[in-house]
Amino acid sequence: MTTATGILEVLVVSANGLSNADFLTGKIDPYVVVQYKGQERKTHIARGQGNNPEWNQKMKFRAEYPGSGTDYNITLKLMDHDTFSKDDFLGRTTIHVGDLLAMGVEKGSYDLHPSKFRVIGHDKKYSGDIKVGVKFTKTSNNLDEEEHFGGWKEVAMVLE
Repeated sequence: MTTATGILEVLVVSANGLSNADFLTGKIDPYVVVQYKGQERKTHIARGQGNNPEWNQKMKFRAEYPGSGTDYNITLKLMDHDTFSKDDFLGRTTIHVGDLLAMGVEKGSYDLHPSKFRVIGHDKKYSGDIKVGVKFTKTSNNLDEEEHFGGWKEVAMVLE
């Protein structure tokens, strides 16, 4: 099987019922850090939206399938932006996208419509929900099939 490359789009829609990590002000300004295979993107800060923020923000990541490694997880860390101190961790969720990538390679494109995922806090307890959609669109194959099946590149080498 050749390795296919493509674009993994993550749509961070909204969250609800987030735990309040800011004991001083009682208000949170949440944002999301999205990580996939060493790549990281952040949403804008949902200032003044408290425990039920909306972002409706799309992020793109480079993805390969099957590629190296088997860790096909998107990690979303919810954070509370603080102006004068370190940002507070609100919780995290992980979305496994191995099957989505496999279907995208087979069909050219495949998506998971926005769905709710449970957010888990430091104490390993439920800390709200986040609504996220994911789409993979195949763009090309890394390995040139002609090279392996007697295509033009092999013929050019013989003629030289």
